[in-house]
Amino acid sequence: MGLFDRFKKGLTRTREKLATGMRSVLRIGQRIDEETLHRLENVMLAADFGPTTTAKLIEVVRAGWKSGEIAEEQQVTEYLRRHVVSLWSEADRSILFAESGPTVILVTGINGSGKTTSVAKLGHYFTQSGKRVILGACDTFRAAAVEQLTIWSQRIGVQIVKHDQGADPGAVAYDACEAAVARNADVLLIDTAGRLHTQDHLMRELAKIQKVVERKIPGAPHEVLLVLDATIGQNALNQARQFSQHVSVTGIFLAKLDGSAKGGVVVGIRDQLTVPVKFVGLGETPADIEPFDPVVFVEAMFAD
Repeated sequence: MGLFDRFKKGLTRTREKLATGMRSVLRIGQRIDEETLHRLENVMLAADFGPTTTAKLIEVVRAGWKSGEIAEEQQVTEYLRRHVVSLWSEADRSILFAESGPTVILVTGINGSGKTTSVAKLGHYFTQSGKRVILGACDTFRAAAVEQLTIWSQRIGVQIVKHDQGADPGAVAYDACEAAVARNADVLLIDTAGRLHTQDHLMRELAKIQKVVERKIPGAPHEVLLVLDATIGQNALNQARQFSQHVSVTGIFLAKLDGSAKGGVVVGIRDQLTVPVKFVGLGETPADIEPFDPVVFVEAMFAD
């Protein structure tokens, strides 16, 4: 299955909501007017583009209508699609790998976002790319987190560094860094404790982990990926804003996109934040991960 088909399948619920709504608004023979634009705005809000982003895009369509670029209702979808794609720059969305030694990637997010599963998917992705991967189980606060990551490590065939539940996360990070260097690992993925921005003690622990890896491996962490749950729509955007105030997030892993009817949040994230979406989760298996491609994503979201 090609990337377009994988995105199209993963976006089924979002696409159906968007396509059904737009068909009802943009019927053949339907005259474009302010009422049509208002109804189109409601469709986009339902797909969770977000009020600010939706308002901007509706204004773009309004300008196209007023200037005569959009002469009939069938042209609206294509016009809108082109402008959504244009929101993304040519900025690099790939992972920043270390020039030498292991690349350290911290993975953070709240409990329930799909964080630990996303770590496993990243491990599988890098392994399939021919890289030697080690997992660091630094989520020592949650009862089943270490056990869950251990099971995933066995399934995807990668090594794991772990301590007992309740252990110092910084100590786990220290040992994981030492193991990554000693075993010539290419990538060290560190699963950190699920946290909210209001949980100061956990935010301090994350800062401590960052300092540990900075001391052990030059230039680390090379990436800090924030896992967001696509099914919560605009709340994911709010989480990204809040985390960015406390942590130097370099990229977003959007999980559970296949179960969401709110895929428009990806557009809102791009419009409202400077942090790029780097990966998306499109299912429950380790292989259900794709690097984010905005052109293919938008094509799939607006596909019939």
